[in-house]
Amino acid sequence: MRARVRDLTEGAVLVEYPEAGEQEANGLAIAASRRLASEKPAGFLDSVPGARTLLVLFDPRLLDRERLARGLAREKTPGGAAASRLLTIPVFYGGEAAVDLAELSRAASMEPEEFTRRHAEASYRVAFLGFAPGFAYLTGLPQALSTPRLSTPRTRVPAGAVAIGGEYTGIYPGETPGGWRLIGRAAVRLFDAALDPPALFAPGDRVGFERIGGEEFERRRRALPPPGGREPAGRPVFRAVTAGLWTSVQGAPRYGLGACGVAPGGAMDPQALAHGNALAGNSQDAAALEITLAGPELEVLADAAVVLTGGETDLSWNGRSAEGGTVLDVRAGDTLAIGRVRGGARSYLCVAGGLAHPAPTSLRLAPGDVLVAASGPAAGRPAAPSRSPGAAASGENVVRVLLGPQEDCFEEKGISTFLSSAYRVSSASDRRGVRLEGEKIAHRKSPEIPPEGTALGGIQVPGDGQPIVLGPDRPVTGGYAKIATVLAADFPLVAQAAPGSLLRFAAVPRPPA
Repeated sequence: MRARVRDLTEGAVLVEYPEAGEQEANGLAIAASRRLASEKPAGFLDSVPGARTLLVLFDPRLLDRERLARGLAREKTPGGAAASRLLTIPVFYGGEAAVDLAELSRAASMEPEEFTRRHAEASYRVAFLGFAPGFAYLTGLPQALSTPRLSTPRTRVPAGAVAIGGEYTGIYPGETPGGWRLIGRAAVRLFDAALDPPALFAPGDRVGFERIGGEEFERRRRALPPPGGREPAGRPVFRAVTAGLWTSVQGAPRYGLGACGVAPGGAMDPQALAHGNALAGNSQDAAALEITLAGPELEVLADAAVVLTGGETDLSWNGRSAEGGTVLDVRAGDTLAIGRVRGGARSYLCVAGGLAHPAPTSLRLAPGDVLVAASGPAAGRPAAPSRSPGAAASGENVVRVLLGPQEDCFEEKGISTFLSSAYRVSSASDRRGVRLEGEKIAHRKSPEIPPEGTALGGIQVPGDGQPIVLGPDRPVTGGYAKIATVLAADFPLVAQAAPGSLLRFAAVPRPPA
């Protein structure tokens, strides 16, 4: 069975299996993902199975797109030979979920006991992970138990909540907002950043549920070991006195955990990060402090050479104004106050030698946090690069996109609206997605699609017709139709677009070489 390979952007393709049913297509995607992970061709970065597709991320400088596509198009039917594990999850049905469970049971014309018996007796399979690290979408739910998601998601779902969303069932790995209907709790740790792999479930695993009582659930819950820490060891450099609006340590994207539901992360504006690292004498993607809109106040704990780049930003050193783009030799006991980012949305505080990255997911800086230097010898001081990439700041920026992969989900007028309108950046934007406000984009059919892997810069359009440009911390899989994907070379324009600034989109026929 031949696959269809579609370009999303310079280093991302979506593999579709149009002739296969959903279960066979998902099996093909999992088999191809496992093969790529095993072979690891030069330039391959990651792959993410979806409900019936496979997202493949690669470095186009190292891996030829045509050679990759030829190999993916010839993927054979899996045939069931791949090894899969059987995991049994104990579940206490009811409890905090009793209200939802009663409503679902009435809608299915069953007693809660019958509803939970059918749920527990079914055999499930992990189709893919996404939404949150470790969150597995399980197929095999009896059709009589399926239910639509909530129209308005809850602001809090407890860790371990067993839930139903449409034709899937799943377990929430941690406390998070969520729109699925709850039926019970599981005393199990689904994601631990200190483990390898960090997620309990993997695509292709078989899963069963075992009914337990409330007392047994509490006993098992109390017996769960605490999650392992990944506190980096090294020389402390800064202590956060205040945290700023949204500050985190960011470097290069970290690939290889997409199938576990972990987004690659990385700097929103890699060009600004690379410029600062060049000034500091680091490799271009060494980790630095990413500051969004307004920065922190830092106590310096050790002598260091630092430089601030990206958007033009208010900076003071021991109470005196200092310039961005200039390397500062700070001393233990000094203070650095990073104020408002005025020439864009983000700036980067780079340190000679780089900072240690604490976890595979983005952690927001909090007052009192200590930042440590990366392990290894400190870098020397280089000459400044010949030019700064600059920040895309105010006014209106034109961003190049490649249309698709679901342009058929939109009215022709909707695509025309998207390409002819200016969209204002919303204050609700973050590293997961830059939300835009403007002319509504009309759908031809439902805005929901079978969930599939998401690429940096993917522009999804939910039912309200307002586009969202997906960022480095995006959900790894998503179920909204995507009208286009921003070229990677132009994503810094999106990253530096402050709330209230305008973006326009221009379609190109193919990714640049």
